[in-house]
Amino acid sequence: MPHTHHLAPLTPHPDRAVLPILPSEEQKGFLWTPGLKAVLDIGSTKITCLIGQGLKNGGLRVLSWGWRRSEGVTSGAIVDTKQLERVIRATVGDAERKIHRHIRDVTVNLSCGKPRSYHLDAYLTPNGREVNDADVHTLYEQARYEAMEPDRRIVHAMPLGFNIDDSVTVLNPCGHQCERLMGKFHIIDAQTGVLHTLDNLLQRAELRAVDILSSPIASGIAVTDHDERDLGVTVVDMGAGTTTLAVFARGRVLYTRHLRVGSHHITNDIARALTIPIDAAERLKTLYGVAYASADDASLPIALPLPHHSGIRHITRADIVRAIAPRVEETLEMLRHELNGAGLGHPAEGPVILTGGGALLNGLDNVAAEILNRPIQVRPPTAIRGLPQSSHPSIWAGFSTAAGLLAWSAGARNSFCLADQNAPPRGFGKRLASLLRKK
Repeated sequence: MPHTHHLAPLTPHPDRAVLPILPSEEQKGFLWTPGLKAVLDIGSTKITCLIGQGLKNGGLRVLSWGWRRSEGVTSGAIVDTKQLERVIRATVGDAERKIHRHIRDVTVNLSCGKPRSYHLDAYLTPNGREVNDADVHTLYEQARYEAMEPDRRIVHAMPLGFNIDDSVTVLNPCGHQCERLMGKFHIIDAQTGVLHTLDNLLQRAELRAVDILSSPIASGIAVTDHDERDLGVTVVDMGAGTTTLAVFARGRVLYTRHLRVGSHHITNDIARALTIPIDAAERLKTLYGVAYASADDASLPIALPLPHHSGIRHITRADIVRAIAPRVEETLEMLRHELNGAGLGHPAEGPVILTGGGALLNGLDNVAAEILNRPIQVRPPTAIRGLPQSSHPSIWAGFSTAAGLLAWSAGARNSFCLADQNAPPRGFGKRLASLLRKK
């Protein structure tokens, strides 16, 4: 008969010292660069311009803003340049008038041009010597060269890590001696013609795009903190025309994706199901919309005014939810498919933060938790003051991309990009020309 050991419960020893965890010397948060920054978020339903700066406490302050209903953009794609130029001029003008200052240089978001996100490896043989900055930049240039395609242009080539002699992986290989060095880079590119269209449009609006940032990265920066980006988190921005996702881990952006479906598709579904105008459907979604059906829906009456003051139509919340729920489930299933198929392993299995105007739909977090099988939280931008509609912080989630653009332009880019990317040629057109020369 085996001998049974009875283990006493562990109790703290009164005389035993506890070794303290020393504080990390790593800079948490972003180090801001001085001066005012201007950003432009071109969305499917609104155009937003923010002018602001970084604060000594690590936060951001918006000094001026403008935002207007978008025209000329559908599901992230530019469909009418003249309409879009007119709205951009008006939006930037609103921001300029608030601080009596003319702006020229802006950081703009990337949603158009069918962006792609993928990883690419580059190799170098130092032959036993110490790795230096020049070696890192050689790998960077090699990765860019191998990623070049005739009809696409690289927007981001961000280092993810470096492998030393097929053994240890480090974020910075400088100072290591090795025979073989591999660098892994996250490449995001887009269609060349669309980027030229965007640059020309901005020039006609008397603006100069000094930098461009993928929209899901911007939203992710706005709603996460240092520890979340280090441990692993996925940010889903549910906009009107598109839904984007970005996966962060180890302080890096591992993956991004743009889906051409958003909350405006839900509005359209309601409008078609109830045969009502788009504006009326949007109002119903905002006031009564719920992401999932419940037993009480059929007992909640709603008086729906008919067009031209021709009377009242009586419906219930069940009529609205029947139009909403299938689209919500479809979108979340698409997100689950993207996360499971990205091949990222553990980083893509972490918590999910929902943001964007579409994330404000009642009950969306509950449905997302069930379908994605991950912890879910709905969150607006953090550590930023002065966003539009400051008296209604509940809608700040709709400004996550703009807030992230401001953080990026104020210095956050230095935490994701190599040093030579920190001073791009003035003007996006010149930057495109420099990319061509690098090939």
